[in-house]
Amino acid sequence: MVGTNKIVLPYAPRYAFMPFHNRTERWACLVAHRRAGKTVAAINDIIRAAIMSKDKMPLFGYVAPYRSQAKSVVWDYLKHYAQPIMADSNEAELTVTLVNGAKIRLFGADNADGIRGLGFSGVYLDEYGDFKPSVFGNVIRPALSDKQGWCVFGGTPKGKNQFWSIYSTAQRSKGEWFHLTLPASKSGLLPDTELAAARAQLSEDQYLQEYECSFEAAILGAFYGKELREADDEGRITAVEYQFELPVHTAWDLGYRDDTAIWFYQVIAGEIHVIDYFAISGANIAELAEIIKSKPYKYGKHYLPHDAKAKTLAAQGKSIIEQLAEHLGISSLKIVPDLSVQDGIQAVRQMMPRVWFDADNCHEGIEALRQYQREYDEDKKAFRQTPRHDWTSHPADAFRMLAIAWRAEPKVKAPDTIRPLIVGPQNTVTLNDMWATAKTQRSNRI
Repeated sequence: MVGTNKIVLPYAPRYAFMPFHNRTERWACLVAHRRAGKTVAAINDIIRAAIMSKDKMPLFGYVAPYRSQAKSVVWDYLKHYAQPIMADSNEAELTVTLVNGAKIRLFGADNADGIRGLGFSGVYLDEYGDFKPSVFGNVIRPALSDKQGWCVFGGTPKGKNQFWSIYSTAQRSKGEWFHLTLPASKSGLLPDTELAAARAQLSEDQYLQEYECSFEAAILGAFYGKELREADDEGRITAVEYQFELPVHTAWDLGYRDDTAIWFYQVIAGEIHVIDYFAISGANIAELAEIIKSKPYKYGKHYLPHDAKAKTLAAQGKSIIEQLAEHLGISSLKIVPDLSVQDGIQAVRQMMPRVWFDADNCHEGIEALRQYQREYDEDKKAFRQTPRHDWTSHPADAFRMLAIAWRAEPKVKAPDTIRPLIVGPQNTVTLNDMWATAKTQRSNRI
C-alpha cells in the first residue's frame, strides 16, 4: 500500500523464501543453493522494506563482490520489480528512487571506499564469502549505525571462510540472528531430474558445495585448500609469539592501483612463523616505509618482487628498491628470484608444512590464501591453471615471494639447545649426561 492506493509488485515469493521475508531480526544469514532464486528474493525484500520505510531519507544497499556483477546481474532485476513504484533511475550510479523518496543503490565490494560516508536503513551482502574480510567491519557496519539498519549476509558456501563464520554465529545466536539454509535436496526449488543430472556431471565436492550448501567441501579450484586444512588440523593457525631476539623478515607484493601486501615472518629452527600481515591501497613508498618502521620489530631482510627494479617516470627515474633504500637502507632489501607463478605456487606448497600463522594478526591474509583460486573456463566447464585476479591476488603473490625467498636463502642449522639437568630422587644423572650438557653450555656462551 502507498497512501490509499494498492500497488502490486510483479513478484510471487517462493514458499521456501517466506521465512526470510517474514523475519524480524536485525541480522540475517541466508545460505542457498545455485539457481534457488536468492537474488530475486533479496531484491524484492529490499524493495518492500524501502517502500515501507519510515526513516528520514532512507537508503538501502545491495552489495555484490564486484560492481560489474551488480550491474550485469542485479540492475535489470531491480528496475523490473521496482517499476510500479519507481520515480526515477540512474544507471551511472545504479540507483533507483521510489515514489516515497527511498533510494535503492547497487554497489561492488571491490570498491568499498565508494560506500564510506553513507548511512543505510538496510543492506544485502551477496556472495559474502567472496568479499575481502575487512569490508564489513571497516565499511558496512559503521554505515548501519546511524539508522540502526539491518543486514543480510547471503550466498552459497565456499569453504570455511568469513561467510562460514557468519553462518556459525547465526546458528549460535538465535533470537539475535535469523538463519535460513536451503540445500537443493530440501528446498523443492529444482526438479529431482535436474539434481540427478548435476550430480552425475560434477565432482562430489562441486555438487555438495553448489547444491547442498556444504561448508565442509573443498573450495573449488583453490590452490592451497589442502595445505591450509592441514595447518588447521595440526593447530598451526593459532597465537604465534614474536621472538624479539630474532629478526623479522618481510615479503612484499607491490600494488599500484590496488593493494600492496606485506607478510612479516621469522625463521625459527627450520620453521616459518608468520606473525603479521598488512595490506594498504594507494600508499606511496614513503608511507609504506613508515608503516614498516612503526611496527615493534627488529628487521632482517625485506624481500621484494622482481618488478621492484623497474624505474618509473613518476619517481624521477628511480626504481622502487631505490626509493625504499632511502628509508630502510639498501643492505636490508633483496629482490627474490624471478620464477614463474606456477613455480612460486609449488614453492608455497612445499613450504606450507613448516608454516605457523598468527590467527589474529594474519586473519585477512589467511583468508586470501584460502580463497586464492584458479580461473574458471565457462566454455570448457573446467578450471584453468592460471589464478583468478581478485582481492586475494596480492596477498597470495606476496606469500609466493616469501616462499621463494625462504627457498633461495641458505639454511642455517638451528643452534643446539641447552639440556637442563634436573636432579632429584626421581632422576638419575650420569657423568656422560653432565659432560654433554657442559659442552653445550660452553658452545652457547657469548
